[in-house]
Amino acid sequence: MKIIDAHMHFSVIGNFVETAANINCECDIPTLKREFDKCGVVLGVGMGVDPSNMVEGSINPQIITHGFTKFPPYLAQCLGIATDMITAENREQTLAAYEKLLQEPSSLGFKIYAGYQHYFVDDEIYHPFFKMAEKYDVPVVIHTGDTASSHGKLKYAHPLTVDEAAVDFPKVRFVIAHCGNPWIIDATEVAMKNPNVYLDMSGLIEGLVDSTEFLRERAGYIEHLKTWLNYMDRYDKVMYGSDWPLADMKNYIEIIKAVIPKKYHQAVFYDNALNVFRKLKDYLPREKAVRID
Repeated sequence: MKIIDAHMHFSVIGNFVETAANINCECDIPTLKREFDKCGVVLGVGMGVDPSNMVEGSINPQIITHGFTKFPPYLAQCLGIATDMITAENREQTLAAYEKLLQEPSSLGFKIYAGYQHYFVDDEIYHPFFKMAEKYDVPVVIHTGDTASSHGKLKYAHPLTVDEAAVDFPKVRFVIAHCGNPWIIDATEVAMKNPNVYLDMSGLIEGLVDSTEFLRERAGYIEHLKTWLNYMDRYDKVMYGSDWPLADMKNYIEIIKAVIPKKYHQAVFYDNALNVFRKLKDYLPREKAVRID
């Protein structure tokens, strides 16, 4: 089975070196490719965190810094939206920088860091980006749920805030990242109610865990996930993501496979990402993936 990792992180200049050390690996391209090959992952969608420095004095698109002049064929990105310093003076220049970079084949959509940035998802500051997403037929991925930093404000990261944007921008595909965890019930309701809202399964576990032991010791957590995904009964709206390097890739795949009924593995681990990130159909490498089944 081929896998698309719809939500991961990568940076050769960011703070992921220490994060990767927590799972006994390096945050570099050789390690990433080795992990992909071992796990059958043909492509990862990285969430942009590094400043692109495209425009001096402007708020630049946040990108994936990988150390190459061109993206490796197994890595693409969502442009991180840095809202905290957007002003009336730099707004036009900022939007132009985002639009230029969005037209690159490797730029598959946008990423909003709700909670880390103190704006509700339906705030007008995001509306130009939603209109751009509609124009170029790309999705908007939204951080929801718990934040890694105590400086995050959870009211902005609640998955119910996505409902407002989804209703007001019905032609834009929105992805509730991390399945809204811990607000899993709310996340599944928003995805079930809105035809343009999807879920990704990233970030539900952190660190290096033994999958068998985790499934046994956290059986209640796993059953909670399974119950509400089954209640939603729309596995065509669910995508696999690892949040690597926050979690070990192989063990994370095994855990998500235990959550998702086997008959939906093909959809969740591969097909649904093609529907959400539609630029992937022309971008994916043609190499054959290693099987994991």
